[in-house]
Amino acid sequence: MQYLPQLAFVIILAVASWLLYKRITQIRKNIFLGKSEDRNDNKPERWKTMWLVAFGQKKMFKRIIPAFLHLLIYVGFLVINLEVLEFVIDGLAGTHRIFAPILGDFYTVLINVFEFLTVGVLFSCVVFLIRRNVLKVKRFHAAEMKKWPTLDANLILVIEIVLMCAILTMNATDMLIQGNDEHYAQTGKFFFSSFLTPLFEGMSTSTLIAIERSAWWFHIVGILAFAVYVTYSKHLHIGMAFPNTWYSNLKAKGHMENMPVVTNEVKMMLGMPVEGAENPPAEVGRFGAKDVNDLSWVNIMNAYSCTECGRCTSECPANQTGKKLSPRKIMMDTRDRAEEVGASIAKGGKGLEDGKSLLGDYITKEEINACTSCNACVEACPVNIDPLSIILQMRRYTAMEESSSPASWNSMFQNVETNFAPWKFAPTDRFKWADELKNAEK
Repeated sequence: MQYLPQLAFVIILAVASWLLYKRITQIRKNIFLGKSEDRNDNKPERWKTMWLVAFGQKKMFKRIIPAFLHLLIYVGFLVINLEVLEFVIDGLAGTHRIFAPILGDFYTVLINVFEFLTVGVLFSCVVFLIRRNVLKVKRFHAAEMKKWPTLDANLILVIEIVLMCAILTMNATDMLIQGNDEHYAQTGKFFFSSFLTPLFEGMSTSTLIAIERSAWWFHIVGILAFAVYVTYSKHLHIGMAFPNTWYSNLKAKGHMENMPVVTNEVKMMLGMPVEGAENPPAEVGRFGAKDVNDLSWVNIMNAYSCTECGRCTSECPANQTGKKLSPRKIMMDTRDRAEEVGASIAKGGKGLEDGKSLLGDYITKEEINACTSCNACVEACPVNIDPLSIILQMRRYTAMEESSSPASWNSMFQNVETNFAPWKFAPTDRFKWADELKNAEK
């Protein structure tokens, strides 16, 4: 019986670790449903981008108030979880506050810092709940945010509040137990949790120990369960933001990638030298993207990194004018399709041959045709996600594989091909307007 709590902790830790490993492995497989793409160039710039955008949250501060509240949660998450190390050691070794005798008075200072951040996280989560459910900020209530996305966001905030309350409860009862039980080290006074001690004064030592132990177990089991749950949630960006920003597109925002096969064909038609012309590919692949396997793995990683914050959609000029396009929905649909295909393959199902596709069953032509290619969504994203890349690849598919672009677009394409301009007049007539101005001046 003496080692039963340690055995229980080892089992819980092992189960959580196994579930986490299994889920991360599946996400990795889903991401690599996409085509290969080399994003290992300019490593110094990539490290800089990751530290500024993911770690430093540079782009978050375009909106100061939510950025500050998010920073409290972010720093709290990083720092408070240092205490989880002590929880794990205590759980495995059967000790209690193992660092307290080692660090002495500095331990008290550390716990007070942790408690300050705990209260900061509590405050921020409450404000975010109010913004979502009372103030009803518009970008949190779009069509794609119904049901699960809204529940997921609220559930995470509530879980964080409950976990923070567990820490304060544990510390408050711990202070009352000290001196009455030899297993509880003297730690000094904790500022914020001391406000809760009146709630527990007068209780017996055994009752206080039961409450303190319950809060301890609730917090550590909650943290482990939270870690697993996050991999199914939009809050996966907690971990994905770092690789996503490292592999983000460093080229100028207006740069559009051409298909090498098409570029080489045009060069050969114009009599220009083409690299590798002596060894052309045996078969040309699909032009553009119809399903997730036509996208690159970076595109799918972008989808898994989406925070569903809606900043991209709120900045999208097409969306602002009432069009159906929502860059956030593009990313959510891409992730959902990758999840569907990955789960089917894992179960030995049809996978990509299930009769469905990303374009058509998830994302409509009306949505992608509404995009102005302005890059506002890319600029707005706090973790450098690129919805435009996916949109352009699907538009390329509709134009080059299905020839189903809008009639006005097809006319423009034809004019560009024959007249080298979007307008239907010969290149020789292009400057007639200038001649008319000269004649008018005379």
